[in-house]
Amino acid sequence: MYSSDFGKDFLWGVATAAAQIEGAANSYGKGPSIWDTFSKRTGKIKKGHNPSEACDFYHRYPEDIALVKTLGFNVFRFSIAWSRIFPIGHGTLNKEGVAFYHNVIDECLKQGVTPMITLYHWDLPEALSKEGGWTAFGINSHFNEFATFCAKEYGDKVKHWIVINEPFGFTSLGYMLGVHAPGQNGVSNFFDAALHTAIAQADGGKILRAEVKNAVIGTAFSCSEIIPYTQSSQDIIAAKRVDALMNRFFLEPTLGMGFPTADWDVLEKFAISHSTWRHQERMRFDFDFIGVQNYFPLVIKYNAFIPVVQAWEVKAKNRRAPHTAMGWEVNADSFYRIIKQFAAYPQVKNIMVTENGAYFQDHLVDGKINDQARIEYFEAYLAAMLKAKNEGINITGYLAWTLMDNFEWAEGYQARFGLVYNDFKTQQRTIKQSGYWWQDFLSK
Repeated sequence: MYSSDFGKDFLWGVATAAAQIEGAANSYGKGPSIWDTFSKRTGKIKKGHNPSEACDFYHRYPEDIALVKTLGFNVFRFSIAWSRIFPIGHGTLNKEGVAFYHNVIDECLKQGVTPMITLYHWDLPEALSKEGGWTAFGINSHFNEFATFCAKEYGDKVKHWIVINEPFGFTSLGYMLGVHAPGQNGVSNFFDAALHTAIAQADGGKILRAEVKNAVIGTAFSCSEIIPYTQSSQDIIAAKRVDALMNRFFLEPTLGMGFPTADWDVLEKFAISHSTWRHQERMRFDFDFIGVQNYFPLVIKYNAFIPVVQAWEVKAKNRRAPHTAMGWEVNADSFYRIIKQFAAYPQVKNIMVTENGAYFQDHLVDGKINDQARIEYFEAYLAAMLKAKNEGINITGYLAWTLMDNFEWAEGYQARFGLVYNDFKTQQRTIKQSGYWWQDFLSK
């Protein structure tokens, strides 16, 4: 199996995010993001790490884009830090920030790499968070100002766009569970943030469609196959609730279907109290592609003591299933099935895998990282994707997570997902064996 098996027009790339790689967090006119603030709270980030320097991509982007090219990829996905463009989220522009992204885009084009921009990848300006962030009604007008500026400013050079990265991920982890920035808790916060995010997702698509000629527009969903632990009716129903929340809650409104209320009365109550037919129409947008981001399946067991959802995960290690250093189950067959699940909607034109990868314990020995487990992971997952494609599913691209080890949100710098090893003390990059594997795979 090589890249040519997927067709000559297939897009192969790596995905990154501004807050995770850029550094220069408090420099060159950038305002603070919620992750800059959140990382200062004791105990929120492992080992007290913070994104202030990250991978220093801000200063090293030419060599990092050269790495993308060296490894054989033809797409570089990166995000725009909202507070680097608008330090307080709206109003006054930061010209240095605007120029920086022009430089990144121009470097991509110079090196023959297609730039793909994510508008929002979790790093809300702290100034907007103080106004309520995604729970506040006003967030939509601020996001639209940001999206409109980016579309007009960069749209003549960038044609591939992703509006929002993993809406369920940042709204649930940041506004309901409090384990990610901005660290808020509560179902009510989550539902408020979710509604405004669903609106922003479609608004962003409509803005890009209006402002960017020949744009290819998508949005990126985290997704997991949801598997009931047993075939008991309680476990099956619990799994349906989790599937409605994790896989369908943001996708189906985008497709014009409204929120998935049939399998869970809580979502029905939310839809009645929070949204109207006007909201439903505004949340709809005909995306050119749907981004699928998969890392693991979830095995779900009914649990009456868990608030609201009444379900809990039976972890991979407790089931003695193969798993990564993150505890995430390795299951390429499940990856195949979740692609099929998303592609089954007739409104979905095509699928792009916009993130997929694994954290294993990497050790630098004699200047080399032999990460065989990661190579085997990619071999299995790409074979599963090829199987789905050969069965007629329109899959147009695959973006590996990630180019290089980076600031992995609440995990800090210890969770290494990169194809390139980064020494965070010296910022020296070392291509892992998995990176060389990709170089060989993409050459044939």
